[in-house]
Amino acid sequence: MKSLGYDIAKIRNIGIIAHIDAGKTTTTERLLFYTGRIHDIGDVDEGDTEMDWMPQERERGITITSAATTCFWRDHQINIIDTPGHVDFTAEVERSLRVLDGAITVFSAVDGVEPQSEQVWRQADKYATPRIAYINKMDRIGANFAAAVESMIHKLAVTPLPLQIPYGEGDQFAGVIDLIKQKLIVWDPESKGARYEYQEIPDEYRERAQHAREKLLETLSEVDEEILTKFLEGHPIAEEEIKRAVRKACIAHDGFVPVVCGSSLNNIGIQPLLDAVVDYLPSPLDRGVIEGLSVNGTSADGAKIQRRPTPDEPLTALAFKVQTDEYTGRLVYVRVYSGRLTKGSYVFNSTTGKTERISRIFHMHANKRTEVDEVLAGNIAAVVGPKELITGDTICDPNAPILLEKIEFPEPVVMAAVEPKTDAEEDRLSEALYKLAQEDPTFRYRVDPETNQMIISGMGELHLEILFDRLKREFRVEANMGRPQVAYRETIAEVVEVEEKFVKQTGGRGQYAHVCIRFEPLPRGSGFEFVDEVKGGVIPREFIPAVQKGLEESLVSGPLGGFPVVDIRAVLFYGSSHPVDSSEIAFKTAAARALTQAFEKAKTLLLEPIMMCEIVTPEEYVGEIITDVQSRRAQITAMEVRHNTQIIHALIPLAQTFGYATQLRSISQGRATYNLRFSHYDVVPNNLTEEILKGRK
Repeated sequence: MKSLGYDIAKIRNIGIIAHIDAGKTTTTERLLFYTGRIHDIGDVDEGDTEMDWMPQERERGITITSAATTCFWRDHQINIIDTPGHVDFTAEVERSLRVLDGAITVFSAVDGVEPQSEQVWRQADKYATPRIAYINKMDRIGANFAAAVESMIHKLAVTPLPLQIPYGEGDQFAGVIDLIKQKLIVWDPESKGARYEYQEIPDEYRERAQHAREKLLETLSEVDEEILTKFLEGHPIAEEEIKRAVRKACIAHDGFVPVVCGSSLNNIGIQPLLDAVVDYLPSPLDRGVIEGLSVNGTSADGAKIQRRPTPDEPLTALAFKVQTDEYTGRLVYVRVYSGRLTKGSYVFNSTTGKTERISRIFHMHANKRTEVDEVLAGNIAAVVGPKELITGDTICDPNAPILLEKIEFPEPVVMAAVEPKTDAEEDRLSEALYKLAQEDPTFRYRVDPETNQMIISGMGELHLEILFDRLKREFRVEANMGRPQVAYRETIAEVVEVEEKFVKQTGGRGQYAHVCIRFEPLPRGSGFEFVDEVKGGVIPREFIPAVQKGLEESLVSGPLGGFPVVDIRAVLFYGSSHPVDSSEIAFKTAAARALTQAFEKAKTLLLEPIMMCEIVTPEEYVGEIITDVQSRRAQITAMEVRHNTQIIHALIPLAQTFGYATQLRSISQGRATYNLRFSHYDVVPNNLTEEILKGRK
């Protein structure tokens, strides 16, 4: 892999994000081909793409894990992460966006902004990530560039900046018209699109192109005074001035989004997309300083500190992905924000308070790697050595500790029992599950205390299916998996106060703890809150964390059906201690018993995951589909027409979606499709709670 030396202003850390099947991986393959990173174009349908390297990805034609690579264009280094589009693998998108400086969002010219496009767009909004929109599949029947741009305005509430218009649409699509250069660009199919040329805009497109250019300049006038002045006075505006204004608008993240178009499959439009990445997306310098908390010992002391994106500052890096590798063992992907990460050096993990050694550093290209001695600020690399470094941890210079904001992940909503085929497989199963959980923050596993079964949890049926497949293929564990089930939650419905005294007198030293705790319900999605309101030192300060820990450990399994307890606040307001017999373990035990007592006294609720569902169907099946989903306790929230199809939006309990694909195929003769994404948890109706709990026993 060639290198251009180090110039942080010429680095672009970008992600490719989109709805499933919008063409992310196909687009990434072309980006790599035209930059000379690969020497032939892979095909998703043929299963020979570079970035989808896992066997499961190649068999199914979908991206499951985010893959990182580096390529070079116009003397710029572009670090690319190709992310999955399927909602079950949303963690891969979340962790990638956390460390990227910009993104290409791929939309289908036929479908415009789809549900998962909205989801990834909102994820990118959370991190204020500047984006370019690439309208792909302009060659498809039904492609409509203007409608796709319009859907961005309505569904994403942004101001698109179309820098091109298509030259033809559908089977007439033959190139793009560059509104800045005022030229038509056409590609040579014989060279697989590697050769392209600028031509004069054909007469029949000249007026349309002029109108689109004026609209672009009018929009840019809102963010650039020089362009406003020249535009109003009718002076010519240079190409470089327009590019500078587009870059400024894009990086400011005020809702301005540069838009280009093409057909990745037909090799049209990729080089201008690469130009747009270099011209408009930010470098690490443009993203500015990184902010974190100063660390004292093993805990953040609350003071904010900043690091500039330069190798001269102390090391600051964030681990964003863990991968089990058959050759090197455990690979941890890190984004270096400041300083330099050197092979053989010792780094401080400010999240855990431990110091670990970096034994090897790699630049990655999907599952291939090139070893390097160091990686400098602004870059992404994978390291080997740290045994306890996990996703979201900060590593830094031991002499200048800093703690960066962690990455938040959604809770798993589907679970299944897994059991080894033989007793000899049991240890290997536990070890494999531990490694998978280290890799994937949305995957959990635990032993059910009632049945002694191993329970795995994930984001959907496909997620669990892929993980189970990996257990067998990668880790060679022979196991059986039960039918996927809903991951319910438990909570209380009313405020309740509890007093718990734990007194145990044995022959030697006794145990004593006394706590008074008020438990309050919280709004859905709040999780757990602990509040210390103890006055006058009736419970010594050193025992307060033990009360919190005792509660947190007990929240794992609620009394109704052994499901996790959520959306609850525990206020410790009184208690007492014994100068000799009180201990941390006594207060932990008292807190756990207090929670059990609270559930006995208060009204308890079972919560179920509710999914947002979008069904795309020909019009003739709408009535029957609506009747069917309503029988599944679904609530229709909206309906819209897209081309010659109807879109039904609904909220539906996850429990009612198992096996729905077969039913929908049957109703629509295979012509309707649907997708789901998690929305929120809500209370299970009273008449169903007992039935669900009975099914658990």
